[in-house]
Amino acid sequence: MNPRLAAARALAAVLSGKASLNSSLPAQLDKVEDRDRGLTQDLAFGTARWQPRLDLLAAQLLQKPFKAADADVQALLLVGLYQLFYTRIPAHAAIGETVGCADKLKKPWAKGLLNAVLRRAQREGEALLAGMERDPVVRTAHPRWLQKALKAFWPEQWEAICAANNAHPPMILRVNRRHHSRDGYLALLTETGVGASACQFSRDGIVLTEACDVRSLPGFAEGWVSVQDEAAQLSADLLELAPGQRVLDACCAPGGKTCHLLEAEAGLAHLVAIDLEAKRLNRVRENLDRLQLDAELIACDARDTASWWDGKPFQRILLDAPCSATGVIRRHPDIKLTRQADDIPALAALQGELLDALWPTLEVGGMLLYATCSSLPTENTEVIEAFLARTPGARELDLATEAGIRQSHGRQLLAQEGGHDGFYYAKLIKIAASRG
Repeated sequence: MNPRLAAARALAAVLSGKASLNSSLPAQLDKVEDRDRGLTQDLAFGTARWQPRLDLLAAQLLQKPFKAADADVQALLLVGLYQLFYTRIPAHAAIGETVGCADKLKKPWAKGLLNAVLRRAQREGEALLAGMERDPVVRTAHPRWLQKALKAFWPEQWEAICAANNAHPPMILRVNRRHHSRDGYLALLTETGVGASACQFSRDGIVLTEACDVRSLPGFAEGWVSVQDEAAQLSADLLELAPGQRVLDACCAPGGKTCHLLEAEAGLAHLVAIDLEAKRLNRVRENLDRLQLDAELIACDARDTASWWDGKPFQRILLDAPCSATGVIRRHPDIKLTRQADDIPALAALQGELLDALWPTLEVGGMLLYATCSSLPTENTEVIEAFLARTPGARELDLATEAGIRQSHGRQLLAQEGGHDGFYYAKLIKIAASRG
């Protein structure tokens, strides 16, 4: 299959609200030649990254918008525009190959439309975009609701956040301290000619100068190292783990933090890892097996404690709550297409429900670490503030890290070009049982 067609079909599912790229793209990648997989991924992710900008350009070039049934043609046009403005593919090839895909969509009428619009974009696109630069949606390539929210919450940083969201993320490793120290593994990378440096905030983190195939890394198959962003790596040390503790990792998939907790403290008595979807736990099990670690995996709604909790209290809880994922847009650019402003209050309500449900499973004196990969205080500081206000037995603890910006509650890490993702942490201690 033509990689442009594969990318457009994956994107069409996203534009139609039926899927994310993580769910729609793998099936399309299976249909292209091995040599074209990289190009297909770049076309899909790159088009999603710049979609808010490209979509407004397309509106200038089209006489009327596409019908809902023609999301595939719309996606194909966006893929064509992405090639013209953000790749080194020669214009004649980008246009010709993209237009030719219309036949495979069984929409031959679209060939003339695509050809005319893309050729006009080749001639006039730069001038049209320049004339639209005053619109912050065009300038930042972020949907208007998100651009406005970031500007309101982070008036001094919002443009830097948008720039970081549009940049390609670095490849960051987590060294398994059961096998090597970070310095020891850095020496191994130097010996093999891999450029790398220590992360600033995570004691186990290494950032690579250039991304590479993980299978080429020393000891990857043996579990010496994993891929995980620096911000996510902070949770293991922030939890203050100790031998003999029972630990809960709620909303655990894909299991990076689950594994890191076990790497960080070999003497844990028991670790329970929960996720809503059983199929997502398959990935957690794969990661545990590669690292030769073990945890009790349970597929359930963490809020329904009656269905999974054995009544034995936990000394530590990590709640990596479902969120808008606005802090990891650079890794999942289709978030710009799939998230809407109305999602945020609903997510904040869910986060509060999870805190309320899990709090009774924590023993007095135990700690709960609340985390999200969101950049929006609505899901972070405000959620913690509301929980503390309604929970007399909860108190907040300081976080032992200089990462991010101190908030009225917790710390907010904003996405950094070349550095960590956007993330949020707050740590709570249970000083008294809930009144019942």
